[in-house]
Amino acid sequence: MDRVPMTPEGHAALTTELKHILEVLRPGIVRDIEEARAHGDISENSEYEDAKHRQSLCEARMIDLKSKIARAEVIRIADMPHSDRIVFGTTVHLEDLDSDEKVVYRIVGVDEADVAQGRISFSSPLGKALIGRSVDDEIVVETPRGRRTVVVVAVEYK
Repeated sequence: MDRVPMTPEGHAALTTELKHILEVLRPGIVRDIEEARAHGDISENSEYEDAKHRQSLCEARMIDLKSKIARAEVIRIADMPHSDRIVFGTTVHLEDLDSDEKVVYRIVGVDEADVAQGRISFSSPLGKALIGRSVDDEIVVETPRGRRTVVVVAVEYK
């Protein structure tokens, strides 16, 4: 069984989403199905078909969340010995040598990634290239925007 690395915040978000599905979405969909059935013939009832489709999607997401939570390896960066080495959970300050752009990313789990919020997955091309690197390392990485050369300016364990 593969472990799913995530931050405490990522674990909390998945747990909250699962709770919402179990307590709000799922019961609402069941009510929608019951209401659609009450209208009579379900063979040509689009409300019933829609509710059943939503139920299928909801159940699939619920199973996915339960699996990820069960396999979660919550990594608390504050509990790790600090160094200038990039590991899962660290916040990394980079300078793009091609554009002189300065960016800050936190290395997080797959479900937590949101580039616009400054969170990149450890399994993304840049995330993979950064893991294990240190301050002042120059890294060339292939990204969807093309080849980029970045230098690690700082690493924060927060």
